[in-house]
Amino acid sequence: MRKIFASIDVGSDLIKLVVAEVTHNNRMNILASAHVESLGVKKGFIVNPEVLLPKLQEVFLKCENIIGLKIDKVLAVVPSENSEFFLGEGSTTITNDEHMIRQSDLIHAMQGCTYNRISNDREIVSIKPTSYIIDDERTVDNPVGIEAVKLTVKSLVVTIPRKNVYTLVKCLEKIGVQVIDFSLSSIGDYSEFQKGMMKETVGCIINIGYQTTTVSIFNKGLLTNTETLDVGSYHMETDLAYIFKIPLREAKDVKMTLASAHKRGVSASIKKKYTTKTGEEISISEYEATEVVSSRLEEILKLAKKQINLLTKKEIHYIMITGGVSEMANFSILLEEVFGHNAKIGQTNEIGVRSNIYSACVGFIKYYEEKLKLRNQEFSIFSESEIEELSSVPKKLSFGENSVLGKLFGYFFDN
Repeated sequence: MRKIFASIDVGSDLIKLVVAEVTHNNRMNILASAHVESLGVKKGFIVNPEVLLPKLQEVFLKCENIIGLKIDKVLAVVPSENSEFFLGEGSTTITNDEHMIRQSDLIHAMQGCTYNRISNDREIVSIKPTSYIIDDERTVDNPVGIEAVKLTVKSLVVTIPRKNVYTLVKCLEKIGVQVIDFSLSSIGDYSEFQKGMMKETVGCIINIGYQTTTVSIFNKGLLTNTETLDVGSYHMETDLAYIFKIPLREAKDVKMTLASAHKRGVSASIKKKYTTKTGEEISISEYEATEVVSSRLEEILKLAKKQINLLTKKEIHYIMITGGVSEMANFSILLEEVFGHNAKIGQTNEIGVRSNIYSACVGFIKYYEEKLKLRNQEFSIFSESEIEELSSVPKKLSFGENSVLGKLFGYFFDN
């Protein structure tokens, strides 16, 4: 069975959608990716569903046109605001004739970790086992297949308010899309970037979004704390708009086309003309734009650094930065000045989504596939007949709209 998933991340600036296949050797093939401007979303929360719905339809249509199939099931990234964490413990008696621990016994014990612990206004977003205990005596790394009378599982449970989930679920239902699971952007980011010793150490993922910045602590691969700061790349635009007295849309263009994250190497002679709110024509140079943007970006990084110390007292072994702004020119220079050599820029490297705006979407697909393996289950958003159609019907090459290959083939075949 081909395992194909779709993942959506509805942000305050962009809506991102990725459709990918996970192969038997855990490789990921991107079948389609798209992003559109977001409307009706503030700080990651939907405030105006009516204006958001057409944008949701637009991003799905873009991916559906690439793969030639209707997408009606999706994994959804949801806001992490007001997340709560607790350690739970659950047990189950092994009742099968062989007294061998099976995958179903593991799931039952994990479910016991949350028994009478979740209020009606909250939803579980993650249950990650921290230890398995056999017959109250010994701890093992993997209990499945071991002979036992009793299995006890200790897990770290993450919950979020229902409001973080249900408005998005209802919006997607209105356009005929079912949410099959949801998770936090930080969990997706970690799953996308984790490598080497990250699973054995304590570290931090910082996602600089459009209106917010999320700081998340991971301990041996487990999300243990997270906080959302009310500042993001949008505030660079408001700074530019205020200082140069230009409209916000013009300020966004200044940020995208002129500004760098650090003043090293930027030019005072390279300029673009803009019209102020009063109708006056002005020129803004790379250097002037960078002065404004780098100052705000440095503030964001320093606030995030302070937040790390508030979230954990443990030694931090790695800091990974993501979000669209992390791809800004000279970002690594400013990052090193604030954090030293300990911090790195995450890199989303799959062909078709080589941009950090997609990191949470891509990572969530990897995370969900790991959840399925833990439960010894398989899933695909498409039926067997749809997968046969996907495999056999000729259509446009399925590269993401922003990939180099996508643009190259689009040039030759669409014109």
